[in-house]
Amino acid sequence: MVNNTITAAKGFLSAGVSCGIKKSGKLDLGLLVCPTGAKASAVFTTNKIAGAPVQVSKKHIKSKKILAVVVNSGNANACTGQEGIQNAIDMCSQTARKIDTNPHNILVASTGIIGEQLPMKETSSGISKAAKVLSASAKAGRNFATAIMTTDTKRKEAVRQIKISGKKVTIAGVVKGAGMIAPNMATALLFISTDVSISKPLLAGALKGAVGDSLNKLTVDGHQSTNDTAIILASGLAENRAIKKKSGNYKLFVKALQDLCEELAEKMALDAEGATRMFKVVVDGASSKTQAGQAGRAVAEYPLVKCAVNGGDPNWGRIICALGSCGVKLNVKKLSCRIGDVTVFSKGVPRKFDKKKAAKIVSGRKHTITINLGVGKWNDFCYGCDLSREYVKINADYHT
Repeated sequence: MVNNTITAAKGFLSAGVSCGIKKSGKLDLGLLVCPTGAKASAVFTTNKIAGAPVQVSKKHIKSKKILAVVVNSGNANACTGQEGIQNAIDMCSQTARKIDTNPHNILVASTGIIGEQLPMKETSSGISKAAKVLSASAKAGRNFATAIMTTDTKRKEAVRQIKISGKKVTIAGVVKGAGMIAPNMATALLFISTDVSISKPLLAGALKGAVGDSLNKLTVDGHQSTNDTAIILASGLAENRAIKKKSGNYKLFVKALQDLCEELAEKMALDAEGATRMFKVVVDGASSKTQAGQAGRAVAEYPLVKCAVNGGDPNWGRIICALGSCGVKLNVKKLSCRIGDVTVFSKGVPRKFDKKKAAKIVSGRKHTITINLGVGKWNDFCYGCDLSREYVKINADYHT
């Protein structure tokens, strides 16, 4: 069987177990281990109320090598004060003891309910349990992906393989996230393993760029989590000629990493809380890249646009309204909008179009909205998804 999980890259073991953090009894604790040690980089939430795991991992990521990431779901360990910080440190210490390393070589992440202390008896038991069943198998990779889920309905995994200096290099990723997702750093929990040999600064640059143009372009509900974390670990075991400069090999690696992250972002959008379809908002003709991004996000987050998409309605008026109220520069006389390949608005006025064709486009699993603001040469994009009754139900019933 082909391994399309986080353990696909050479040098990685994983596990996912149930230890009682989730009252449902579902898998709720995962370990990702690189016994030989990996170069690592990460990006974290910019929310000023950062969870305890984020605060601890920000310090540990500075270590020369990282040997493991310990992750729990069902409890975010956020807004938990000094006790929460100590619990995150203890998770690192307990994991370190199981694989015989220093706690500073361990990263930690948590997701779930905010404001409750972690049940450390159960968490400690889970770490011990997971350490005993670490494996490089596809099953172990799937268990890890399942153990980090909260309101997700399915695992979200992707793998890419490329040749660098004659050696096969593998990049494997897993992400969780279905709600509290906004394009402002990292977005949800993302873990990437790779066996490429690369310098730490270049690894950091590759991650930042890949996340910035994929997961960081996704908005589900405009809400940023306290625990957003993206981590990449590179074991170097592919034995390619080490990438130490922005050469052709570096660009090849960056392209594959970007492609992997784009696939994971799409899977997140299609598994967003209550979502039935996704869309991409492409903005051209903006006065700056920042303004293009602002306009794209305004449309992708506009509740009336999201509701129209849910209903399969090509309601261009809501798109234009979102643009006009978001504060970006635009020239109404040059403003245009397309839904798929159907022009619905051009030069400031509506155009006659085939409504049945446009409705069919919007009713599809994915479609693109293209806008030209008519004031410049800059462009950007944002991913969005529809807003359904199920989103309200999920979040009304979710315990806080």
